[in-house]
Amino acid sequence: MYIGIDLGGTGIKAGLVTKDCKILHTDHVPTNAGRHYSEIIADMAALAKKVVIDAGHTLDEIESVGIGSPGTADDKNGILVYSCNLKFDNVPMREEFKKHWNIPVYMGNDANCAAWGEYSYLNDPTIDDFIAITLGTGVGGGVIINKQVYSGFNGAAVEIGHFKVRENGVPCTCGRCGCWERYASVTALIRITKEKMEKCPDSLMHIEAGKEGKVTGRTSFMAAKAGDTAAREVVDEYIKNIAEGIVSVINIFQPNKLVIGGAISKEGDKLLNPIKEFVQKYSYVKNSPHTEISIASLGNDAGIIGAAMLGH
Repeated sequence: MYIGIDLGGTGIKAGLVTKDCKILHTDHVPTNAGRHYSEIIADMAALAKKVVIDAGHTLDEIESVGIGSPGTADDKNGILVYSCNLKFDNVPMREEFKKHWNIPVYMGNDANCAAWGEYSYLNDPTIDDFIAITLGTGVGGGVIINKQVYSGFNGAAVEIGHFKVRENGVPCTCGRCGCWERYASVTALIRITKEKMEKCPDSLMHIEAGKEGKVTGRTSFMAAKAGDTAAREVVDEYIKNIAEGIVSVINIFQPNKLVIGGAISKEGDKLLNPIKEFVQKYSYVKNSPHTEISIASLGNDAGIIGAAMLGH
């Protein structure tokens, strides 16, 4: 059995994971970011141990711990090189963790871990090349090439939300303008929804937003299902934004399979089918097999499972 840790700017999640990618038990604590890294890592180690004990197992049964973190992770040297969310800079993650639990420790970028979790869970030996895209506050993703996570020579590869899709587009947190993340994330969907609502005061989107107390990623989808034309326009624009980026990603990598995760993926076929149609129409490949596109399987568990499976 393995422990997977999903370290985020807000919370730390840990899970006890079997060799066949099943989670036996999970728990979480707040990150309380801004503290010295030694305190945060101490909490990670304590949480990892607690998960094992609470599940009725012993620490001796655990083969390794994997840590997925935002930012650039150097697994070879056990260092979290940089994470803007956590204000970490060249943190000796492995060395510090092993002060609390002397066990093999692996590290990876959180988006790469999520992709590795989906790929490991899939357990399909015929798939060598695989991509997972997560649509959330931003756009994250991970790429598997020849059954291995691709992270570039410096561990910083596949910031998949940060290729440009619009010239002079919406400013991005990375410092550029027009990044895919600014058009395909749930944050972008909320922005587009609010803009349309301002222009269409009679739209059902106002009613849907009122039900939840604010505009969310569900607002336009729910109003569109109820037949609202303005909401349908928002949904169509948003899905096209996603599909345009996916076409580019597929044109570059040509994976066997690509999965879409994140909260918006719960829309299922209403999201997936138009994306497939767009990709089929505009993909560079015409006479060769096409990438299979589907909804991701693991939801919020992907990062924990992927981290647990690092090195295995």
